[in-house]
Amino acid sequence: MLDKMTNQLSFHSNALVLRAERQRAIASNIANADTPGYVARDFKFGDALREATGIGSSSSGSGTGSGSGVTRLAASGSHGTAGTTDPRHMPLPTMATTASIDRQGALGYAVQTQPSLDNNSVDLDRERANFVDNSVRYEATLRFINGGAKTMLSAIQGQ
Repeated sequence: MLDKMTNQLSFHSNALVLRAERQRAIASNIANADTPGYVARDFKFGDALREATGIGSSSSGSGTGSGSGVTRLAASGSHGTAGTTDPRHMPLPTMATTASIDRQGALGYAVQTQPSLDNNSVDLDRERANFVDNSVRYEATLRFINGGAKTMLSAIQGQ
């Protein structure tokens, strides 16, 4: 019984962390819109969430991806521990941060939709739309977590 309640909270907490990381990647793209040679980065939210929750990947398009033009990089490095620089060092467990998402190959490069003279691939209109969409979904995930906590609390109190 407790397992069913914590699994739902675990799923939403993983989604919340991934939404925050995607927001960071999109904000970085927007901040570097005027940087010559900068290539926009993003990751497919659906694939990253399946990987984070341990659910096998399915071919059904859920529409929660990061949009067209984003490719997945080849995986490199370990998935559960940080690399060491010396064999005497102990490997540390890692969380899904931007650096580990990048190392695992989930962070990809966006295909340039409009050519530019400085080879910058950031499309501000697309990035702003992705930013707003991700913000709304982040807020919805927070509301799901709050609603689940309130439901569990009222069930525990017997109301």
